[in-house]
Amino acid sequence: MTVAEWLSTARAQGLDSLDARLLLQHVAGMTHVDIICRPEIPLAASAQATLAQLAARRLAGEPLAYLTEVAGFFGHCFRVSPAVLVPRPETEALAHLALEKLTSCLQTGLTAPRVLDLGTGSGVLAVTLALECPAAAVTAVDISPKALAVATANAGTLGATVNFLCSNWFAALEPGARFQVIVANPPYISAKDEHLAGEGLRFEPRLALTDEGDGLTCIREIVAGAPAFLEYGGWLLFEHGHDQGEDSRRLLLAAGFAQVSTQRDLGGQTRISGGCWKPAQ
Repeated sequence: MTVAEWLSTARAQGLDSLDARLLLQHVAGMTHVDIICRPEIPLAASAQATLAQLAARRLAGEPLAYLTEVAGFFGHCFRVSPAVLVPRPETEALAHLALEKLTSCLQTGLTAPRVLDLGTGSGVLAVTLALECPAAAVTAVDISPKALAVATANAGTLGATVNFLCSNWFAALEPGARFQVIVANPPYISAKDEHLAGEGLRFEPRLALTDEGDGLTCIREIVAGAPAFLEYGGWLLFEHGHDQGEDSRRLLLAAGFAQVSTQRDLGGQTRISGGCWKPAQ
């Protein structure tokens, strides 16, 4: 079977053309140019068998990133596995906002602003912030040892300096630790949300998707715990569901945060809320 024949067969089975091409590149080590210019290249029997398995998994709804074992985020290529969420482009807005706060810190003369990433998963936020702001001292935590292994490998491959800790949110941090910026992409999907059983999400780690409650449990814990670990004037920034902005702002205001707001992601959805820790004196 040639490259062209396999692509034709895959499309006939219902596989998206882009997915088929990316699987082919992953398995056969071909470039996009190879596929276009040399469609007559024969595929080895072993490659055909692997492609058939991966195509079946993709048709069953498994995320493409788990099949190719890579995902892009903020211009970098990250390794992923079923132990971590697939990075979403929407989360890049959180990285942009955090970098704005770090830039402001540097402009005030702070030479090494401290960052904490809660629930780091594959490490996309922590590693991105470390790479884009090398002056920052970045700490990242996750409750899953398997996720931390993925994140640590990504940091090593991309050359980012990040201190990783196995922790349930703030639990393993040293008493007295303080940060200028805390970021989080916590589980915020309600346990009743039908999307959890739908295509894609049912293959991702449930622990990273839902709090098994109303979707706000982890956000409540983070907002309540953050003040003890923020410098005066430090920022807490977190991602949430498109319909959780009002609840998130309410929680932040009740906890004593100032300059509370909700920002839109790259798709225009209200996705990121945060506030500055400047409680009334």
